[in-house]
Amino acid sequence: MPKIIFLPSEEHCPEGLEAQAEKGETILDVALRNGIEIEHACEKSCACTTCHVVVREGFDSLEESDELEDDMLDKAWGLEPESRLSCQARVEDEDLVVDIPKYTINQVSENH
Repeated sequence: MPKIIFLPSEEHCPEGLEAQAEKGETILDVALRNGIEIEHACEKSCACTTCHVVVREGFDSLEESDELEDDMLDKAWGLEPESRLSCQARVEDEDLVVDIPKYTINQVSENH
């Protein structure tokens, strides 16, 4: 069973976390199931960038992003070559190391 290592993030998980994942499960769903409240203002519909993460290890094991996700990622703060929307990136057979950016561009949520 693959695992996701969430790197320490001041706001989301200060100590970091290692979580078991099911193949086919999104990074976002694994995070939420383990108490890491990554924002997802569009309710996982690939219509915003609030769930943007950077996959530090295991990126090549993920299915490639589609055009819609790429268009959304172009708007993400702190975009890196290994950036993905966590609501779209599905775990495969490899372990992942995921970094949650400190900032997001959020034009939808009223929480902030």
